[in-house]
Amino acid sequence: MSNINIPVSVLNLAPIRKGEGAIDAIDAMVSLAQATEEMGYTRYWIAEHHNTPTLVSSATSILIKHTLDHTKHIRVGSGGIMLPNHSPLVVAEQFGTMATIYPGRLDLGLGRAPGTDMMTASALRRSKSDSVYTFPEDVQSLLTYFGPAEEQGYVKAHPGVDTNIPIYILGSSTDSAYLAAKLGLPYVFASHFAPRYMEEAISIYRNRFQPSLYLQKPYMMVCLNVIAAESDEEAKMESTTMQQFFLNVVRGTQMPLSPPVESMDGPWNPHEEQMASSMSSVTLMGSKKSITEQLSRFQEKYDVDELMAVSYIFDRDKQKRSYEILKEVVDGK
Repeated sequence: MSNINIPVSVLNLAPIRKGEGAIDAIDAMVSLAQATEEMGYTRYWIAEHHNTPTLVSSATSILIKHTLDHTKHIRVGSGGIMLPNHSPLVVAEQFGTMATIYPGRLDLGLGRAPGTDMMTASALRRSKSDSVYTFPEDVQSLLTYFGPAEEQGYVKAHPGVDTNIPIYILGSSTDSAYLAAKLGLPYVFASHFAPRYMEEAISIYRNRFQPSLYLQKPYMMVCLNVIAAESDEEAKMESTTMQQFFLNVVRGTQMPLSPPVESMDGPWNPHEEQMASSMSSVTLMGSKKSITEQLSRFQEKYDVDELMAVSYIFDRDKQKRSYEILKEVVDGK
């Protein structure tokens, strides 16, 4: 049987809960980082989204710095920095500065999507040309900026040179699998909202991987949803918060993270249910026993190197308990 005793990490989109505001979401983000650090989680990543009133993760690097300030040793990073929105030099300077203050604690996950709608993307973009297509070159620029000074040109990131911040390629389709394999970088697949190409992307990445200065063999991470609770019934009830979250995405509405409901029969119609359920199909849900069985099956099939969990649970204590249960499962407790 494949190993379920693997590193586990956290992804946080920093959602605003119903009845709360932006500062509450930021405080909750820090509190969860502190709790999962205590539990022994490997890394804590924060997403990038723009023009989304229900998420506070727009200035990702500032939130990363804030989280580093309030934690001791957990690695903190971006899940991800959406590179079409940013100049690689500015990213290198920001992350290089943070790595100077907090050496050995920073990760840089990079995505090629804008993390928003096209009008907002246009307002964010550093140029009018479509910088999505320069993603491979931009990744290479960042690898160079974080490397030795003698291998760089006239323009350097100060601070940033020689910080060697680990770079991870993020993807929700097969495109980034080819790039991560070609560059010999770790690869993170976004199964938490776009699971459709997961199996194919994992296969492409592993089959085409080329060893590099950064990595000798493939390192495959998968991000998925986890709703763990004391019983299957409680987990099912708590999962309605996640279902409402994805219904929001399907409808393009802007509702804050909402409390669980008795039934989703009222809120969604069959078409919406099918769309939302396909987005969240890669979810570990239930009691510790159920999570153990589901994770064992997942690992038998995919044998990934690390799991990154996102838990859309309204009650903060229950959200922390969900992460605690997952950690107990991988630790065999």
